[in-house]
Amino acid sequence: MKKFIKEFKEFALKGNVMDLAIGVIIGAAFGSIVTAFTDDFINPLIACIGGGDIGGTIEIGDTGNYLNWGHFLTAVINFIIMAFCIFLMMKAVNKLMSVGKKKEEEAAAPAEPSAEEKLLTEIRDLLKDK
Repeated sequence: MKKFIKEFKEFALKGNVMDLAIGVIIGAAFGSIVTAFTDDFINPLIACIGGGDIGGTIEIGDTGNYLNWGHFLTAVINFIIMAFCIFLMMKAVNKLMSVGKKKEEEAAAPAEPSAEEKLLTEIRDLLKDK
């Protein structure tokens, strides 16, 4: 079971998987910005030219069409907050990964010889020189 969990952890925290997850989340958030821009700015301007009826907060001339800039601003702020949260999350994941790698490197590094082994090595080297 421990091996299975370790394999899953390695898979889930691989760079490619994390990059893909971040791309999907940021893409969805950016999609909401594009949708808000289209619905709140582009559609009212097109409706102003074509004579459609769309409601909002800023009236465009005498056509009854409105620019809903508050909704667009909310979408932009949501995107910034989401991007910042993902940035903090990735910083934490990277730090955890670096701590885990350091522990693995320390465990894999050969232990330093004891004082007795060092002394015996020195004696052996002296005997070789004679």
